[in-house]
Amino acid sequence: MFIQTESTPNPATLKFLPGQTVLEAGTADFPSAEAAEKSPLANRIFTVNGVTGVFFGNDFVTVTKSDDVQWDHIKPAILGAVMEHYQSGQPVMAADATTASGHAEHTGEDAEVVNQIKDLLDSRVRPAVAQDGGDITFHGFDRGVVYLHMQGACANCPSSTLTLKMGIENLLRHYIPEVTEVRPVAV
Repeated sequence: MFIQTESTPNPATLKFLPGQTVLEAGTADFPSAEAAEKSPLANRIFTVNGVTGVFFGNDFVTVTKSDDVQWDHIKPAILGAVMEHYQSGQPVMAADATTASGHAEHTGEDAEVVNQIKDLLDSRVRPAVAQDGGDITFHGFDRGVVYLHMQGACANCPSSTLTLKMGIENLLRHYIPEVTEVRPVAV
């Protein structure tokens, strides 16, 4: 098994590509070791000292490290953990675990606007963000303000504010006049 790695715009995060499907559908975010109890793979990665977050996409695993460790010191151990997991035959997620399907539900008078926002996020934003090892999902819409949840490499990324304001906000405002601002939310 050959696992490729790619850097992300977030220097604290690396993207690992095991060459096979990680999740059939949706995403899974593990911002702590405690949150990883429903995933044998995430649990195994969290045993590496210095790992502070794990995120799964369709064909990648994004790992975030603490600032006090260097990638040169923990990358081999993470590669080993991912390889051991796939060789073990264990599932990525426990049978009773659920993955995030993406966007929050929204009904009401703004439903048409929200559907347009979700369509633009799905067609233009999320594929690009997945290339960087993360995900951005719709969380809410209130009086012109779009609330987005950033995960994986996007969470705590130094360039996330620029991505939100100059990229996503400009895109949404261009296509949807009802949008006035985009803000991140922590879930």
